[in-house]
Amino acid sequence: MDAAYLRRQGRLWTLSMACHVVPFLGIGVGLLLLNLLAAPVAIVALLHAWIIPELYALRGANVVRSRSQPSEPESIAQGLLGDLLDHDARDLQRSTGLAMQQGELGTWLVGQAGALLVSGRRVYCFCVKATDPDLPPSDRIAHLLLALRSDERGFATVANLAFAGAPWRVRRRLDPEMRDALDAGRRISVRT
Repeated sequence: MDAAYLRRQGRLWTLSMACHVVPFLGIGVGLLLLNLLAAPVAIVALLHAWIIPELYALRGANVVRSRSQPSEPESIAQGLLGDLLDHDARDLQRSTGLAMQQGELGTWLVGQAGALLVSGRRVYCFCVKATDPDLPPSDRIAHLLLALRSDERGFATVANLAFAGAPWRVRRRLDPEMRDALDAGRRISVRT
């Protein structure tokens, strides 16, 4: 995985999305031009054209959703994770649940079961997780963060790409507190 391959993957996602959406748009517009009595069917086709990208964006946002509730071991794990992060990233992680890491490919936002990569005008949603079910959430994040730091390209290669597209689509589907992390990642990505 390198930046060029990542861009190609993003373009393929855009092409795939266009292949899903354009036929429904064509059907909707064509039915309206053909006969106004077909307006209900045309509206359904246009709704499909809107819903399909939204469902993919939801799939992408789900990779960083919180999977478990805080517990006593979590407070200890939170302290250990805090040692891996600088001051600003630690505050961001505590408020959003996502740990920020700047990498070669862009700005990573690491959650319990996945990571978002903000690179250029796209966000890439990767599904990857630590396999031990007994780990507290912060330990899961720490495992993924250490794997990312040790081999960013390997991390991106092994993880499953769940979505690649416009940040605004994913942002709308994220939990409200996680939106701040995505906004911070976008600001940093623009600067670099």
